[in-house]
Amino acid sequence: MKINIDQDILALQPALTAFRRDIHAHPELAFQELHTAEAVASRLESWGLQVTRGVGRTGVVASLRAGALGNSQEAGHAIGLRADMDALPIEEGNDFAHRSQHAGRMHACGHDGHTTMLLGAAQYLAQTRDFNGVVHFVFQPAEEHEGGGKAMIDDGLFQRWPMRSIFGMHNWPGLPVGEFAAMPGPMMASADQFDIQITGHGAHAAMPHNGIDPIMVGAALVQALQTLVSRNTHPVDAAVLSVTQFHAGDAYNVIPGQAQLRGTVRAFKPAVQDLIETGMQRICAGVAQSYGARIALNYQRGYPPTVNWPQQTNEACEVIESLVGADRLHRDLMPTMGAEDFAFMLQEKPGCYVWIGNGPGEGGCMLHNPLYDFNDDIIALGVAYWAGLVRHLLPKS
Repeated sequence: MKINIDQDILALQPALTAFRRDIHAHPELAFQELHTAEAVASRLESWGLQVTRGVGRTGVVASLRAGALGNSQEAGHAIGLRADMDALPIEEGNDFAHRSQHAGRMHACGHDGHTTMLLGAAQYLAQTRDFNGVVHFVFQPAEEHEGGGKAMIDDGLFQRWPMRSIFGMHNWPGLPVGEFAAMPGPMMASADQFDIQITGHGAHAAMPHNGIDPIMVGAALVQALQTLVSRNTHPVDAAVLSVTQFHAGDAYNVIPGQAQLRGTVRAFKPAVQDLIETGMQRICAGVAQSYGARIALNYQRGYPPTVNWPQQTNEACEVIESLVGADRLHRDLMPTMGAEDFAFMLQEKPGCYVWIGNGPGEGGCMLHNPLYDFNDDIIALGVAYWAGLVRHLLPKS
């Protein structure tokens, strides 16, 4: 397999691997990425980039300028490249030397690798400066559930650092090393969550006629909610509604007075999110009336769908094809019901989110797994993609 990677990028691989493993050994959760952010910021400053710390609480933004357009403040002469930095609250199951040194925390999604690849691109581009314009390197905190992307936007990301487009990348286990995937339209789903409080009437378990059993109400509700996907959502519109928690009672001989249900809703279209939320409210009201109980639904919108823009996806694909060849670029992979808060940035600016193959084996087990590890063999390839994208979008001539 022939991959076109500059020798100067390959020369960075050992140091970048060491940096990635250091981050892996010192994982930090959402909005606590102090060690990681400072390690990134100090290196960026040493290479001459303009660095701002504390964006969106613990995020870092660094700007690199080159060529005649490097001093421009216009968004049309600048692009953004984004990587996430946070870890997950998972106990690591690996026993290699760079395993997490902090109980209950690990980089189980590869954000250590994402940070490293973008940092390597900043170093390489600072050395070469073979582009014309401005690159804003966005190191984002709190991707895992806490919405660090939105926090950076709310902190003025796109006003303080004007840019015409923004790009993201995530490793993808199961996709072979040297391959990429990028498709226009939805890449990842929305992620909403709900809490349902059922209030019945407690009673002795031997005398159920004296009460209103919230467990029975909950069981009926769980089944009824599934009809929103199977009978209310258009068959070609994908959606998931999963009840993941059911809590009620603490005694063998007591019908409890209350029960709680919790879960998640996933979809690729806002209209489907609206349909399911409205349908859940209707079903909760109907089931409550049928059983004589009270049901309170708290539906919370989370990450929106991650939707790639067509033009920027084509631009990213052109770079990938020049790097690895058209046969190693997948334009037709199925999108995933997983979610990603880069979606907030794509709502604000045109852009594209790509998957880079993480391969099988040690670095290839699925994301959010205690045995996961980012595949260091793809670091140079990720750097080359970022550098190629900059050269393609901000050419010297």
